[in-house]
Amino acid sequence: MPSERLDKITALNCSVSRRDARKLIKEGRVSVNGQTVLRAETEIDTATDEITVDGVSYAIKEHIYIMMNKPAGVISASEDIKKTTVVDLVPQRLRRRSLFPAGRLDRDTTGLIIITDDGAFTHRLLSPSHHVYKRYIAKLDAPLDAGSVKRLEEGILLEDGTHCLPARVKAYEKDGEPFAQIEIREGKYHQVKRMTAACGSHVTELQRVKIGALSLDEGLAPGECREMTPEELALVFENE
Repeated sequence: MPSERLDKITALNCSVSRRDARKLIKEGRVSVNGQTVLRAETEIDTATDEITVDGVSYAIKEHIYIMMNKPAGVISASEDIKKTTVVDLVPQRLRRRSLFPAGRLDRDTTGLIIITDDGAFTHRLLSPSHHVYKRYIAKLDAPLDAGSVKRLEEGILLEDGTHCLPARVKAYEKDGEPFAQIEIREGKYHQVKRMTAACGSHVTELQRVKIGALSLDEGLAPGECREMTPEELALVFENE
C-alpha cells in the first residue's frame, strides 16, 4: 500500500471526517510511531507506521471488510431514518465512515453479508462477469421436481421477461420438509424467490450461507459480525 496523508488515514481509521481528523492532529492528539505529529499533510507508510490517537493505537488499513450474520428484519443499507440497517449493527470498534453492504439481502433473508468501504471490491463481487456464486438455502412450501431443477439450471425466463443466468440447484428434504440449495452469480430483485415461484414452489425461509468459497462463520449469532481475515477475503473470489 502506498504512503498516505496522516489526516486521511486518521479519518478512515477513527471514523471521523477529514476536518475533525485535522483538528485532532492540530491539537497534538495524534502520534506516529510514538512521536506527536502536528502536520495533517505528513505522509505516513501505511505498511509499517503506527498511529495513536488519544493514547489508543489503530491498525492502519485503507479498507475494512466485515463478515456479518444478517438477522431477519434488518435492511441491507448504510442508513435509514426508520428501519435498522446492517451498518447500524456494526460495533463501534469496527466503524468507519462510508461503510456499506457489498450487495443486498432482502429484509427477511438471513445469513452471510459483507460490509466494507471498498467500492472496487464490491463492483468485482457483484459483477456477473466475475462468476462469483452465492449459495442460498431455501425452505419451500412445495418441493422442486426434476423438471424445475433443470429449468433453473438452464437459466429460467420469468413471466415479466427477466432472464436469469443458469443456477446450480440441489433439491432435497430435511425433517420431511422441502428445501433447495441454490447458487446464483447475479443479484436481481428477489431473485431466488422469483425463480422458485416460477416453478410453483414458494420460499418460506431463505438464508445465504456462502459467497464464492467463503462460508458464513457458524460461530456468529444473528446480528453479530467480525472483521474478515486476508485468507477469507481471498476465498470470496474462489469458486468450487
